Amino acid sequence: MPAPLASYVESWRPEPVTDEDALPPGPAAALSALLDLPDNAAESGDPLPPLWQWLYFLHWPPQRALGPDGHLRDARFLPPVPDRRRMFAGGRCDIVEPLCVGEPAERVSSLAAVTPKRGRTGELLFVTERQEFRQNGRTCLVEEQDIVYRSGDGPTSRHPTAVDDTALPEPEGAWQLPLRPDETLLFRFSALTANAHRIHYDTPYCREVEGYPGLVVHGPLLALLMLELVRANAPERQVRSLSYRLHRPAFVGEHLLADGTSSAGPARLRIATHREARHATAEVTFG
Repeated sequence: MPAPLASYVESWRPEPVTDEDALPPGPAAALSALLDLPDNAAESGDPLPPLWQWLYFLHWPPQRALGPDGHLRDARFLPPVPDRRRMFAGGRCDIVEPLCVGEPAERVSSLAAVTPKRGRTGELLFVTERQEFRQNGRTCLVEEQDIVYRSGDGPTSRHPTAVDDTALPEPEGAWQLPLRPDETLLFRFSALTANAHRIHYDTPYCREVEGYPGLVVHGPLLALLMLELVRANAPERQVRSLSYRLHRPAFVGEHLLADGTSSAGPARLRIATHREARHATAEVTFG
């Protein structure tokens, strides 16, 4: 019998690490272009939209440091689990004040929690990484990301055998943003976020190793699309907190719909396709 995953992390206590970034306007301009926005979402001196901090503090490791799936073999917050497989599950972000583009910023990353669980696909390890972003000596926002790990292939969720590129999702909310991601969009987003995971660019790998029908749309891209609903439809409202969950993967060629609504309270958002009403969900509160 294999050892339980908890046994591999009993003494795993990685120390916090601090990174710095000048927060230049270039990455924000690049994501604005990728999303086909009419203007740059943030120039120098402007507030950075929520979650766009993912474009900064990037790490480009040497090629020899990558594993067969394109992820790092070893890093400070990667648990020492054999035959590690990684899934991005969701996260939260509290915003005291937005980061300002063009001003140097500091990020302090630390391990917040490690929780072993047993799910439908077997034993899982939930790792929560906490990041504090600071400018001018002030904490501007605090983000937590939940990453799920398993050891080896194991049983996986069932996915469609082929991608339907014609069917449309059913709308629910008043806020709507359609998108049909293609290979070029995924390639550009991978480059913007220093993401070398092969599920986003290597179709044979997706089908033969991971069991997907095609390239997988990035979970962070789904989260950003949901936040675009808020930026486009309620630009005058200040986002104070947000949480999001990634439920099921979406694939290149499918028609996606970022959909949501808001009244006086929180905004509730989702990503839908014709086959799943909620690939991802989010809730946003305002100040």
